[in-house]
Amino acid sequence: MKEILNNSFKIKQIIKKFTGEYNEDLEQEVYIRTLKNINKYKEQNKFTQWICTITANICRDYLKSSYFKNNKNTDYDDDALERTSVNQTPETIYTQKERQKLVLKAVNSLPKKMKEVIILYEFEDYSYEKISKKLNVPIGTVKSRINNARKILEEKLSFLIKED
Repeated sequence: MKEILNNSFKIKQIIKKFTGEYNEDLEQEVYIRTLKNINKYKEQNKFTQWICTITANICRDYLKSSYFKNNKNTDYDDDALERTSVNQTPETIYTQKERQKLVLKAVNSLPKKMKEVIILYEFEDYSYEKISKKLNVPIGTVKSRINNARKILEEKLSFLIKED
């Protein structure tokens, strides 16, 4: 039980990255599913990786659900964004939050398979090999999806690059 609670921050991060916001119901579902399946956990694997996989799977199920599709909210709350440095000016903080919103919106607009790999690779720091095993697809497919997702994001966010 202690290990589950030690990973609560990581669980919340994954939920935010997949759904764009914190969702307490999804977090509770992670705890319930983890406790129900604790007998399936194999000691040779890392517990954190196991619980992160459960969390990602619950998020994927949620994003596929009719509830999510019928109640999709594209407005992003500032709380869903990462904290910025306290040394920055209010204008800089505002600009960064607006840019983060645009990036989140662009990532969320990607096709499901591309969104999945870009989140795992860019936000969760998974290697190509880990993503390949996790999604049960060839490494070449993972690389292709990441490349295509980057091209789409670059196209959608090109105006941000020009601002810099």
